[in-house]
Amino acid sequence: MITRDMIIADVIRKHPETLTVFKLFKLDCYECQIADLETLEHGAGVHKVGIDELLEALNHSIA
Repeated sequence: MITRDMIIADVIRKHPETLTVFKLFKLDCYECQIADLETLEHGAGVHKVGIDELLEALNHSIA
């Protein structure tokens, strides 16, 4: 299960299928150097993306 406190780059490395979700939400996290340090919740907040919707989509993509 993907949670709000997980590091973005870790999620992408462990679940590359989530890239589609990041693109859908217009989050270019896979190109960002901060992705190695930033949590999903912080990244979503910076880009004004609803964390609950993002988590639902990310977890659905790995189900």
